[in-house]
Amino acid sequence: MAEVLVLGAGMVGVSTGLALQARGHDVTIIERGIPGRETSYGNAGLIQTEAVEPYAMPLSPAALIQIALGRGYDVKWNLPGLLSQVSAVWTYALNSLPAGHRRATLTWGKLIRQSTQAHAPLVQAAGADNIITRDGYIEVHRTPARMARARAAAKRFLDEFGVEATLIDGKALRALEPTIKIEVEGATHWADAWACTDPGGLVAAYAALFERRGGRIVNGDAGDLHRQGAGWRADDYTGEHAVVALGPWSPMLLARYGLKVPMVFKRGYHRHYRMETPPNHPIADFGNSVVLSPMRRGLRIATAAELTSHPRLTPPQLRHGEKAARELFDIGAPVEAEPWTGRRPCIPDMLPVIGRVPDQSNLWAHFGHGHQGFTLGPVTAEILAEELDGAPGWAEMQPARFKRQT
Repeated sequence: MAEVLVLGAGMVGVSTGLALQARGHDVTIIERGIPGRETSYGNAGLIQTEAVEPYAMPLSPAALIQIALGRGYDVKWNLPGLLSQVSAVWTYALNSLPAGHRRATLTWGKLIRQSTQAHAPLVQAAGADNIITRDGYIEVHRTPARMARARAAAKRFLDEFGVEATLIDGKALRALEPTIKIEVEGATHWADAWACTDPGGLVAAYAALFERRGGRIVNGDAGDLHRQGAGWRADDYTGEHAVVALGPWSPMLLARYGLKVPMVFKRGYHRHYRMETPPNHPIADFGNSVVLSPMRRGLRIATAAELTSHPRLTPPQLRHGEKAARELFDIGAPVEAEPWTGRRPCIPDMLPVIGRVPDQSNLWAHFGHGHQGFTLGPVTAEILAEELDGAPGWAEMQPARFKRQT
């Protein structure tokens, strides 16, 4: 049994603590705030098994023109935000071409298909069934053209990945979601996904489970990590091993130890709105670059990506998402005075960073899940824990891939 420090108490960090604890290790999680209140808090609440392809940058001429002119809502940017990460964004674009995307998908698909299976025992042990639904989400298609593309996508996902989906027309959609006000062409029901009505609450429940099983979660400064003898120390806490699970803050810490990990920082926003009768499922309206999720606090409107260093007080993606939501549903006033915003830690090759940090004994990395840290935390935590116990790990996700580039 080893003493392990885990830096960060988001979904990835807490899942790491649970996986190591299950193998008999003595684990301390160091977190500057409250578990699950940073990046893990801000997602659409989906635990996905159907998202077998990592999110690629839109590269069609039409999409690039829209992005460049600032007319679309899938990706927004400003000049300082783009210039601050131009090299990483360029590499991300290259990896979004077919060959690079296929390479990433080979690994990504294996991970994502395990997600609900990995969450299931934790949900049960944490007593969190009351915030989990297991009937998937609905992707609406407002026009015949979008419905035709959805049919092709559903067939491809079934043929290539074995992912099943149910295509429904507007009448069947109204039966599933009677609060939708307008006529739409149809929808895709991705029934295998799960949804969570309180993402931060689920992380908190996992954290409480970790503590009940004997783990410690302490307030401290993870940035204080330094060598102490053959092990590691952060604030007043020591361990033989240290795992960096700080999401978008991980590269800054690891750069001190010779590992330069490029990262694309995609900012996302959400806001909750009062709604008397919420939808029965999360609703993805990708034509308007928004996901609408029924949450404990109200209907959460979650946006797509923005490349910017500083958040906007009135983000245009959220304004557009609210307009799209009001077309579909009767929703009320915002619950919060201001939108929530956070960063998604995206690695340019679209795969997370999991494994031993090169040239640093007993220092480990576990971050970079892009849009899917909430979904994949328990899956990749098992991979990290197995490698710490002597397994070879997954070569495609090793931190050493960046060492070779420097």
